[in-house]
Amino acid sequence: MVGNRTALANQTRGLLLELGIAMPQGIRHLRTMLPIIIEDMDNNQTLLEKDYLSDLYSELVELDAKVAAYDAKLAAICKQSAECMRLLKVPGIGPLSATAIVAAVGQAKEFKNGREFSAWLGLVPRQNSSGGKTKLQGISKRGDIYLRTLLIHGARAVAYRGSSGNDARSQWLRAICDRRGMNRAVVARANKTARIVWAVLAKGEAYKEAA
Repeated sequence: MVGNRTALANQTRGLLLELGIAMPQGIRHLRTMLPIIIEDMDNNQTLLEKDYLSDLYSELVELDAKVAAYDAKLAAICKQSAECMRLLKVPGIGPLSATAIVAAVGQAKEFKNGREFSAWLGLVPRQNSSGGKTKLQGISKRGDIYLRTLLIHGARAVAYRGSSGNDARSQWLRAICDRRGMNRAVVARANKTARIVWAVLAKGEAYKEAA
């Protein structure tokens, strides 16, 4: 549903560009500016174009309401689960990720450690031994694709938020980004998140930010 809303926003922004109207990035700008644009449209635009934009705005409002309703339901589900509430303290884990993880693995007791859990998700780099040297390659991408995708999306949000921070986590991410690029830094953060998730679930630990 969030994807549908994003696609609708892009479609609306594209139509506005065709009409010579540049819209700033971010869906919040559409929410606030689109009604004003529609109201101010003059005779240079056809009635059909105005009606089309009005319909797109109505769809956006409807999708916003549906997303808000599902967010409220997820929040209510999280409040009923001690595991979910602990996971919400982990950077990059929101209600959707928390409920999906707990539904899939429960307390993650079947995994011996965080690395095994991360490997099950396909977030551990593959190794290739040649000539006595071990080289790390891309992630294996095995395991639960949906959970891996959620963790990577969350890690990407953490990486972008911390791109200018001075805390230890931000500095660690920037160091990887400088050496290997943003995508590798995001995967490294997702790998670390998976290990934290395992500790929170399997050991019943509360997440504590590293000093």
